[in-house]
Amino acid sequence: MYSPPTRPDRRCTARLLRWFAASMFPVLIVAMLGLSVKAAPQRAIILEINDAIGPAIADYIVRELRTAAGSETGLIVLRMDTPGGLDTSMREIISAILASPVPVATYVAPNGARAASAGTYIAYASAVVGMAPGTNIGAATPVQLGVSPFVPGGKPEQPSGQKNGQEKGPVGEPADTESRKAINDAVAYIRSLADLNGRNADWATEAVRTSVSIPASEALKLHVIDVIADDAPDLLRKIDGRTATVAGKPERLETASLQIVTVAPDWRTKLLAIATNPNIALILMLIGIYGLLFEFLNPGAVAPGLIGAISLLVALYALHLLPINYAGAALLLLGIGLMIAEAHIGAFGVIGVGGIIAFVIGAIMMFPPGAPGFELSPVVIAGVVVVTASFFMLVLSMLFRSRKRLVITGREALLGAEGDAVAWQGADGRVLIRGEIWRARAARPLQPGTRVKVIDRDGLVLVVESA
Repeated sequence: MYSPPTRPDRRCTARLLRWFAASMFPVLIVAMLGLSVKAAPQRAIILEINDAIGPAIADYIVRELRTAAGSETGLIVLRMDTPGGLDTSMREIISAILASPVPVATYVAPNGARAASAGTYIAYASAVVGMAPGTNIGAATPVQLGVSPFVPGGKPEQPSGQKNGQEKGPVGEPADTESRKAINDAVAYIRSLADLNGRNADWATEAVRTSVSIPASEALKLHVIDVIADDAPDLLRKIDGRTATVAGKPERLETASLQIVTVAPDWRTKLLAIATNPNIALILMLIGIYGLLFEFLNPGAVAPGLIGAISLLVALYALHLLPINYAGAALLLLGIGLMIAEAHIGAFGVIGVGGIIAFVIGAIMMFPPGAPGFELSPVVIAGVVVVTASFFMLVLSMLFRSRKRLVITGREALLGAEGDAVAWQGADGRVLIRGEIWRARAARPLQPGTRVKVIDRDGLVLVVESA
């Protein structure tokens, strides 16, 4: 009778698999627990905002917020002292704050600091807001958008019965429609930030409409801020245990034991801040234009063209980041073009004077007034105009002098020159003029050695007379 053979190899394999699974199960559990447990936050990063909020500050804050997202950072503190800044840079910072998985706190410090204009919006977007004693917050009217001024307290400066497309607005608002649009947009924006973090939306509206500003003690009473702290360690102690909205979700803050690390702006931020200064950008643009112009007029000089190209590229990069009035930029370029044309055409200063006027108006119009820290200095405008006008007058004076100067080349170069008769026969002879022997003729015979003067030239024959 036939019986199938046993297969001990299968039984051994099954036992081996059961043993392997039993031994690996604890290892898998530990690995899963290790992946699910995050490293405990150990530090609080302090970022400094000590100037007007512009492209350089926005780049610095956004970069650091992204870097901190994957590190052992429990809190990011924006230590702020700012008069305001650009709307585009402010919104870029706020977007990064709202998207950050790490809680962000705004701390207005040191004593005497302020969070004005754009700083107020950033504070309202932060999970926690603290202020040092003797500081203030507010004045959030978006003046950089071209808003017409009005009196804090509710009455527009312009009288009622507006004409030419203007309408009388509600009490506490500017009269023209465009300004009201900007104000209402700013109000809606700051109220949304207030609702997101549970802050006083009514006061925020008043800060936008009437530019009101309040000290730290009143801001705490009105629930505009969360705490008043003497310094950064005091801020971490006082906000410890609070619940804040972080990336759209409530989160309990544990900040008392965090180590404070200050990350100052690096060389890139400082260089960008210099380049995006409107005064520096204007000067670099003029250096670039004049450098390239000099290179075109004197090919092969190399240095002016190289310096001009670098300066112009840096200026264009800065102007790309800054809010500029393109009509003003066009007038400025037109003014430079007119002054260059005057130097070549020589219209007795008429075109040049028009170029100087266009240049001055364009420089004033190029950067809209009102944005704190991003206005052209009158001293810079005056200096640039004086240098440009001086260069223009120098070129013009050289042009006028060249017209009065005797011609030293060609046919006219020998007219009036004097020399000596070398040999003469009848009406023709030879004369020595400026070290050269020329064929000559005269109306009457001349004796060798007679001093003669050139009165005309016929090809290679000089017409002379006795001097």
